[in-house]
Amino acid sequence: MKPAADAQVQTPFAPAQPPVRQAFGKGFVRDAWYFAVLSRDVAPGSLKRHELMGEPVLIGRTKAGEIYAMRDICPHRAAPLSAGRMVQKDGEPETIECAYHGWRFRTDGVCAAIPSLVEDQAIDPARIRVRAYPVSESQGMVFVFMRADPRSDAEPDHPPPVFPGVVGGGPRLVEDMIFDSHIDHAVVGLMDPAHGPFVHQQWWWRSEHSMHEKAKAFEPREFGFAMARHAPSSNSRAYKILGGKPATEITFRLPGYRWEHIQVGERQVLALTCLTPVTETSTRITQIFWSDHWVFGLARPFLRMGVVAFLKQDGGMVNLQNEGLKYDPALIWIDDADKQAKWYQQLKREWAASRAEGRDFANPVKAETLRWKS
Repeated sequence: MKPAADAQVQTPFAPAQPPVRQAFGKGFVRDAWYFAVLSRDVAPGSLKRHELMGEPVLIGRTKAGEIYAMRDICPHRAAPLSAGRMVQKDGEPETIECAYHGWRFRTDGVCAAIPSLVEDQAIDPARIRVRAYPVSESQGMVFVFMRADPRSDAEPDHPPPVFPGVVGGGPRLVEDMIFDSHIDHAVVGLMDPAHGPFVHQQWWWRSEHSMHEKAKAFEPREFGFAMARHAPSSNSRAYKILGGKPATEITFRLPGYRWEHIQVGERQVLALTCLTPVTETSTRITQIFWSDHWVFGLARPFLRMGVVAFLKQDGGMVNLQNEGLKYDPALIWIDDADKQAKWYQQLKREWAASRAEGRDFANPVKAETLRWKS
């Protein structure tokens, strides 16, 4: 929602000082929603430890079904809260009980009880807090909002993304892998249109011998851009198993989402890739497929093999690339094959600038047709 014309434009997440311009491959996009886990993997009463941007994050669900996220460190003696249990005592709401000394915390991070206290000791447990993260559950996925200011209690100023084509019940296929890479390199590797014939050489996909010139129209989208809907390239054999006349649209959105939405008549396929930074040097890649197309029932084992093969090939190339990156070389970006990588860097810079200046995000991407060979 835009502020009134006479109101001062502010953002609750703007840092106190203008952000330092970060080099490619360093730092993270903050004040943004990151995919954390599938909803089905967070059972009632469960406590699971995750790591996002180098921070330990406990993601759990109360027995009543409420999802929550908090820093996975007890402020008393630093034991992971995820090693404890969910309890409900003395008519209190459900709390997380630390395994070390039994300190109990509400799902908003406020300490509810310290069992070792005696009646005349003037310590108010409610003044002790564990950092709580905004969390949202949407389309069968759990998203965590990673703030620029961890002390802020302000609500996120935008919702997590909503994806087209989430059909046919739950996901038909899910695979993930940890890449030994900063999220920047993982993102541009994912959107790179020129590596496919050399890295992904399968008989059912394509090879360098089938390369030809392509021209694709791109358009700005919310916090990102899209390759406008088009018929798949003739040398992309995998689309042929869908039959009919498939039309596909490929979208990227900050901080790290890429999805391909395919329509074949009334049937749909959504191939979503979520990039979640674990640390400065590791990124979790999660690929999730939804579809109401009959072919998924027959071809799922083969599709899984293909997805795993793609991830391993990309992961192997990341490891090879790291051999050069450790010397911190200057990188050369060319048009048009690397234009999407350039857009990604422009989007990141604009995101940081708009938050620092307390203004609306202005998408720097303009409609353009890009040409390359692959």
